Parts: sequence; structure tokens; C-alpha cells
Amino acid sequence: MYVSQSRDHEVIAKLNQNVHNLHAKLYPKYFKEYNYNAMKEAFKNLVENNNLVFLVLKDHEVPIGYAWIEIKNYPESIFKNEYKSVYVHQLSIVEGQTHKGYGKKLMNEVYDIAKKNDIDLIELDYWYENMAAKEFYKKQNFKKYREFAFRQL
Repeated sequence: MYVSQSRDHEVIAKLNQNVHNLHAKLYPKYFKEYNYNAMKEAFKNLVENNNLVFLVLKDHEVPIGYAWIEIKNYPESIFKNEYKSVYVHQLSIVEGQTHKGYGKKLMNEVYDIAKKNDIDLIELDYWYENMAAKEFYKKQNFKKYREFAFRQL
């Protein structure tokens, strides 16, 4: 089992399916059904962005999961100090392969990338109803420091 950076938009689009299907199931008002061809085109453009990093985890050369991260620079303002973070946009493991340590392996690679870039903050968000993500990140010692709320009119 190993993790490597990838710009293979076709593999990433396939690995996105499980997390996208979960989002579409939990929030059908906001998420479209998964469409491989549309995802492939979207990721084809995303992998060209040098601020984004895509990590693919393979086991016996078979892609099992991926992480989509971004190194963010927050400039100083009158309100805030300057800081950097690694932002985790998505983490997904293929269906039937969860709870085997693959997510932890991907996150360890994220932590290593942060350390190599002298960044001491990992940020992420997840949808409220995504209990699997909530429990996973709790086990990874993530803490809440900001809440996001909405009001439907």
C-alpha cells in the first residue's frame, strides 16, 4: 500500500464516486447524481491548478482512495494575522474498502506534506449528516473551531 501524488484525472474522477454518491444521497437538493464523464472533465481542469494536490492511495497497484488538498495562504489583514494551512477538500475511499486504515494512510501523507511546507494547521469541513466523516476526523484528533450555519427561506 502506498500513496503518491497524481494528476490522472480519470482515476481521480472514478475515486470521487463514493464520496459524491454519499453527498448526493444525504443532500439531493444540492448535489447532482454522479456522472463519470462530467467528473472526468472537471478533474481534468482541477489537476492543472498548481495550488491543488491530489494524492492517490493504491494497494497492489489498485487505486483504493484519494485526497484532494490545497495549500492555502491567508494574508495579514486588519482583522487577522497571516497564516498558512493545508485544506482537505475531499477524502474518499472506494466502497467496500473503508475501515481498513486507508483513510488514515492518506491523512498521514497530508500531515507529511504540511510538515514539509512548514505548515502546522490542517483545515477541512464535512457535511453535517456525514457521520462517517465526523467519526473519522474525531479519531484523527480534529477539533471544531468554527461553525457554519444556514437558514432556509
